[in-house]
Amino acid sequence: MATATGDTPAIPADRGRRLAEVILASSRRAGLGPGSRLPTERQLAADLGATRTTIRRALAVLEAEGHISREVGRGTFLRDARWARAGADGDGGPGAGDGGPAARARAAGGQGPGGSAGFAPADVMAIRRMLEPSAMRLVVAWATAADFGEMDRCLAGGEQADGYDEFELWDLALHRCIMAASHSPLLARLYAVIEDARHGQFWGDLKRRSASRERQRLYQADHRELVAALRARDADRAVEAMRTHLARVSSHLFDEAG
Repeated sequence: MATATGDTPAIPADRGRRLAEVILASSRRAGLGPGSRLPTERQLAADLGATRTTIRRALAVLEAEGHISREVGRGTFLRDARWARAGADGDGGPGAGDGGPAARARAAGGQGPGGSAGFAPADVMAIRRMLEPSAMRLVVAWATAADFGEMDRCLAGGEQADGYDEFELWDLALHRCIMAASHSPLLARLYAVIEDARHGQFWGDLKRRSASRERQRLYQADHRELVAALRARDADRAVEAMRTHLARVSSHLFDEAG
């Protein structure tokens, strides 16, 4: 089966994520806040003893998760924390620290890399298909112009993604910001556990085996239709768009895996 490939060598997701957390923690220890410019890739590589390829992967993680923006010709800047993935850096948001949902899922027996990331992909997909379509009615009711701006940012990232790993980062980011646009703290906390599971090796291995350029294009078309339905405040259309998208993903993951 064809897989999505790019020119950049694949970097293990956990390595890129760990380095992303190091970069973010270092910037905060240095007193940097929203709008502050980060060191160059070359400087980060020298400071952290990493290759520039690995630094680029870590910055891609941070950009997709909303922690930074990268501006051609200007540099890399920290963003407002309200757009960042909750709990990604231990800041006390959903999923952070000992009391977050991801940590509790690990304590409850999520096995394998990433704790709750050890949940079976079929279980993750079944819960997503129950939760995400229904949540679209809340998003239609409560999403703001700023929320739609963040969705557009994630759509653009997906359009420009080079290969599976980068596209998956933006796929995760889009679904996260859509669920956050419900403005339901409880829903955001529940979704943090699902997202944690999607970062895991079990999910990643299965998704990578099912990946192809054509499927990436189909998913991106699904995403555009979903955001268009939400922006039109058409709840029925948005629910159906999410159902259709998740059914497609499930079919690609499990029909061939079986």
